[in-house]
Amino acid sequence: MTEITLQEGFTGRVETTPWGAVACLSLLTFLLVGLEFLPTSLLTPIARDLSVTEGQAGLAIAVSGFFAVITSLFGNVVLSRLDRRTVVLVYTAVLAVSSFVVALAGSFSVFLIGRAMVGIAIGGFWSLSTAILARLASGPDLPKAIALLQGGTALAIVTAAPLGSFLGSLIGWRGTFLITVPIGLAALVWQLALLPKMPPAAAVSVTQMFGLLRNRTFAIGMAATALAFIGMNSLSIYLRPFLERVTALDINILSMVLLGLGVGGLAGTFAIGLVLRRHLSAALIGIPCVLALLAVLLVGIGSFKAVTAAVLVLWGFLSTPIPVAWNTWMTRIIPDDLEAGGGLQVALIQSAIAGGAFAGGMLFDTVGWWSAFLLAAVLLAGSAVLATMSRPGIQHQSKF
Repeated sequence: MTEITLQEGFTGRVETTPWGAVACLSLLTFLLVGLEFLPTSLLTPIARDLSVTEGQAGLAIAVSGFFAVITSLFGNVVLSRLDRRTVVLVYTAVLAVSSFVVALAGSFSVFLIGRAMVGIAIGGFWSLSTAILARLASGPDLPKAIALLQGGTALAIVTAAPLGSFLGSLIGWRGTFLITVPIGLAALVWQLALLPKMPPAAAVSVTQMFGLLRNRTFAIGMAATALAFIGMNSLSIYLRPFLERVTALDINILSMVLLGLGVGGLAGTFAIGLVLRRHLSAALIGIPCVLALLAVLLVGIGSFKAVTAAVLVLWGFLSTPIPVAWNTWMTRIIPDDLEAGGGLQVALIQSAIAGGAFAGGMLFDTVGWWSAFLLAAVLLAGSAVLATMSRPGIQHQSKF
């Protein structure tokens, strides 16, 4: 077991980054994101087995998102006295148990309890993740560490849906969830072996979280983050019906295009770590600008199969690294308040994802598919504008 104890303070407090510890947290993010969205590829058998409609089964995503928001705001408050290593272990154990509960659920209500546990693990860990990495990684290695952590997210986005569908056809949806239990336990053992002790920082309150918004730079950055996530999700969530109706792809080609989008995102996540150390502001401004142009471009070329596929690979390459960029920005704006800022950021992002899904869906159904894509372009452009006003460099004092 790693014996070093990391004290709270500024970033860059360790001489050598323990990459094994960062890698074990990346496995956790893979599980978190994979289990969050796994039901989307298994809704039909879940609904049939639990005697509910597919729309009701879709509550599995909404329930986990709701509890993620609640935990991101209050989880750090409730567990403020615990060593952060212990907190990560608790959330990992909750995640493993959630899969067991879902797999053995005899009723829809028990199924939703299991999904609520997934949300608790998601909101709890993500709200702490940036603060933990800032204590694990040496200063120059922090962007790379954040990118490695988000690499687990990108890999889950690539594999969760197709792998869930494939395993569901072989061993059923219950067996698919059950397989994730030993993976979660393996992640727990790995964390026990490699994560160092991390004594708790000063207690975090909800008042302190929202008090951070008194810092104008931080508040503008959070607004830019929200616009970016609402914009991306108002388009991304509705790519499948767009590719089916407008691009007219059959299911096999459609699956390959979505896989290409995910692989592009995986590549972008690892590439961004090389850029952020010296070009953070350029990335925060430039990435949403290019994504806005791509959204407009898709409106014009959506019927051209090859060009659309290429644009979507580029969309994945640029959109997936955005959380890495904004998490890196946060370590420079509020280096001493990352737990409070992380909780607020996760709640904001989860709400933005839901907002993007709702707004894009309303426009997609009532106005036309193109309107959701243009909304994405407008919001992403707005994010770029706000990013120009949230550049790191303002000294922030946040002791309330």
